[in-house]
Amino acid sequence: MAYNENILNKSIDPAVHQMLARAETLGLETVWDRYEKMLPECGFGELGVCCRNCNMGPCRISPFEDQGPQKGVCGATADIIVARNLIRMIAGGAAAHSDHGRDLAHTLLLTAQGKSGGYKIKDETKLMALAKEYGIDVNGRSKEDIALALAKNVYAEFGKQEGYVQFTRRAPDKRLAVWQKAGIDPRGIDREIVEIMHRTHIGVDNDPVNLILQGLKASIADGWGGSMIATEISDVLFGTPTPTRSTVNLGVIKADQVNIIVHGHEPVLSEMIMAASNDPDLVSRATAAGAAGINVTGMCCTGNELMMRHGIPIAGNFLQQELAVITGAVEAMIVDVQCIMPSLGDLCECFHTRFISTSPKAKFPGAVHMQFNEEKALEIAKSIVESAVDNFTNRNPAKVFIPDEKTDCMAGFSTEAILAALGGTLDPLLDAIKSGAVKGIAGVVGCNNPKIKHDHGHVALVRELVKNNVLVVTTGCNAIACAKAGLMVPEAANTAGDGLKGVCQSLGVPPVLHMGSCVDISRILTVCAAIANALDVDICDLPVAGAAPEWMSEKAVSIGAYVVSSGIFTVLGTVPPVLGSPLVTNILTHAANDVVGAAFAVETDPIKGAGLMIAHIEKKRQALGL
Repeated sequence: MAYNENILNKSIDPAVHQMLARAETLGLETVWDRYEKMLPECGFGELGVCCRNCNMGPCRISPFEDQGPQKGVCGATADIIVARNLIRMIAGGAAAHSDHGRDLAHTLLLTAQGKSGGYKIKDETKLMALAKEYGIDVNGRSKEDIALALAKNVYAEFGKQEGYVQFTRRAPDKRLAVWQKAGIDPRGIDREIVEIMHRTHIGVDNDPVNLILQGLKASIADGWGGSMIATEISDVLFGTPTPTRSTVNLGVIKADQVNIIVHGHEPVLSEMIMAASNDPDLVSRATAAGAAGINVTGMCCTGNELMMRHGIPIAGNFLQQELAVITGAVEAMIVDVQCIMPSLGDLCECFHTRFISTSPKAKFPGAVHMQFNEEKALEIAKSIVESAVDNFTNRNPAKVFIPDEKTDCMAGFSTEAILAALGGTLDPLLDAIKSGAVKGIAGVVGCNNPKIKHDHGHVALVRELVKNNVLVVTTGCNAIACAKAGLMVPEAANTAGDGLKGVCQSLGVPPVLHMGSCVDISRILTVCAAIANALDVDICDLPVAGAAPEWMSEKAVSIGAYVVSSGIFTVLGTVPPVLGSPLVTNILTHAANDVVGAAFAVETDPIKGAGLMIAHIEKKRQALGL
């Protein structure tokens, strides 16, 4: 079928083209429509030079000296306002990811106490390793007792007032020395986030450099703290991922089954929804209603969590959440927190879909709230699934339209799985890098953004890297985009340069390795730290680079900040709101090199962005004598 240019320019995904045409026919609004209505976007906001931090404003600084004010009412310049706004974004992102870690610690605590409603400790090896890391005595103690001690130690990381966040000590000593010299070695996770909010209150910190350093400090507390806690505790409770086969894109929705989509970020909910969907009584109830079974699929990062541990299919990434509802075949869209569009409420009312919110932190207009808690987890999950099953008979077959597009993929390359694929040691990877078969490693992550043709930024950049013998590790919406593009199966090695192709074929792995959800970028950090230690260098000396081609959220700002703070050059595909301050822009793109050994680049063309990364990798190879 031929589609108009307007639809084709929104995405590279044929399933999205079909669903946008369907939405247009039905007169339904999507995120792309709302974006177009917002144009032209506020120029002051895009530059980051608007301030609402007190009620003397809002104040807007003109980028042109002769056409508007150059200071806010309090006297704040563009440099101050942009720096404050930027680190408040970091605070929001760090709070979101770190709260994810706190919730996992809470679930571990309840599980250890025997109070959780169905959770178990699935990876005792990782539990023991983490206990050792925290200095917990494991001799003669039950796994529950050890887990209780670990949960309490992890809890303490959030409110710690002195000392350091434990997992930061996984970084190479040379990296720790960089942080300590710059004064950005984080204390408690919450303390650094709160300090951002204090410093950005009117009349507190008005030094742009000092403000940005605090932003980096809080981001490190996220990446090497809250996010890493979320990853590690998830592995203890739900199992450490190993490579598994799965399928992605809207074609995984099944016309003859009860379709449940779990959307959000925390596996605490989605693990139990999956378990409840296998309950024999609920399956019988579904078949009695005329369905062939119950089909659970994921959306966004909770989809990544389920896929990498259980092979559960993913219906799509961030910009596809509305399109999944428009298929008319979804009985329930079940959400927890983060990246959930409030537009879903109105959209679900156009179909039979039940929009079910579950977190006390996140309620939505038009949603039925079925509050989830860990102590009655399986019981509540069964009630939610039952609600979806009972909704099957309300489906209108005339409204069902499911694209055929779906793609096979291989997911679940945790740090442990990568080591296992390499035979238990990093030596084969190091040898491949030293020989030049693998030029380097790129971590490509991040959201979708309607400012960029859907998935084009992700896929074009990754294809260019792979073609140039750069091994790609990926999480989040980028991982889903790459999976849909067929880049996450071993056969995709044929698209790689000869060196990377040979390595992938010998190991039986794809050239793009799925490492999980957004919080699992912490896995990428641990791999980089291990490689740096093996070579006795700092992370900033490695032939590695990062990219977020379609980022849009505050979480992405925190991620980018901690990746750069870790010493990894990072390319952004959408422009951050900092250009109103030449000083802040220079700090982020140049001066940061002198402080943390890495900086950002902004490049909206994904091919050129990949070129920047490849040039950086080649420069680092030369410095190492490779």
